[in-house]
Amino acid sequence: MNVTSRRVLLAGLFSLGVSATAFAGNPPATGLGQAWPNAADVSANPSFHVYVFVLGGVKYVQVNDLNGNVLGAFGTAGGQFVTLPVGRFAQLVTTPQTPAAVTTAAVPSAAPATVYRDGSTTVTATLLSDGTLQLNATPADSDTCDPIECNNHIQ
Repeated sequence: MNVTSRRVLLAGLFSLGVSATAFAGNPPATGLGQAWPNAADVSANPSFHVYVFVLGGVKYVQVNDLNGNVLGAFGTAGGQFVTLPVGRFAQLVTTPQTPAAVTTAAVPSAAPATVYRDGSTTVTATLLSDGTLQLNATPADSDTCDPIECNNHIQ
């Protein structure tokens, strides 16, 4: 390999390394709704996969099961939440501004499990007696918390 080719190769490898480092620090803006998005799993619970996306100042949080099935998702900014119409249990996602879209006679069959928590948002999942799952998104406690520090299941 001549000197020019080596320089081009090294420059390309360097730019790939820099872009990968930049990507690692910022949540992606695409992939919402996918079974296996190209995003870090920031789940606080080993029974779920949680992915965070950011676009236009809005944080989108998606919860998947272990098989990659999308269970539900919501967006949040400035303390406001909105349920997104994606996922198997989208109609059972609750937020401070939006109750579940459907009512159910099912009762919790287990205590709520925290699946995600950062400095502004906490998400719990509750298994219901009819086999469905309710996701609840709320503002996090007042203490700040980095997702990597709060969530003990990082892949």
